Amino acid sequence: MMPRFVVTGTDTGIGKTVFSAALAGALGIPYWKPIQSGLEDETDSEAVARLAGVPIHPEGYRLVTPASPHRAAEIDGIILDPDALTPPAGDLLIEGAGGALVPVTRTWLYADLFARWQIPVIVCARTALGTINHSLLTIEALKSRRVPVHGIAFIGDAVEDSEAIIAEIGGVRRLGRLPIVEPLTPETLSAAFHTNFNLADFR
Repeated sequence: MMPRFVVTGTDTGIGKTVFSAALAGALGIPYWKPIQSGLEDETDSEAVARLAGVPIHPEGYRLVTPASPHRAAEIDGIILDPDALTPPAGDLLIEGAGGALVPVTRTWLYADLFARWQIPVIVCARTALGTINHSLLTIEALKSRRVPVHGIAFIGDAVEDSEAIIAEIGGVRRLGRLPIVEPLTPETLSAAFHTNFNLADFR
């Protein structure tokens, strides 16, 4: 069975790209970012290439403005077409932008794309205060659209009760927790992933 996953998050800036790099590298599968907003700094595709060394599919859209895709496209003068965002065939790890309900256009959310694709989604959640609410809302939004949720991966310091209750109430598999990796190198990231996750959970 070929591994195909979508990685989304409960918020922006929680370490979703680092987790994506760790998982793509561990599975040895290509990475695809459908929409990249913001090109001034290292892009998510460039970060994954640096940290995981896996094949990178070109982004569907590259937007200069660092904002939600719907707004970045408007500012950049680009029309985003959800129908054009068809995942490449074969083994694949897809990373969304920010959270599951980030707008792709003014009528489409990322969760709507996930529902269309029907590829198992992994929710990344930080372990900081507020994560229970954010995580359960994300899981509920996905399940209400009949998006297949593969499980939840936590990022940050261990908070056992929060991690456990999210998985229990949300009715999702608890995949593991990626600690903050410093220094962040391909070697330290790979070691942290293999220490804290069971690769069989992603096969």
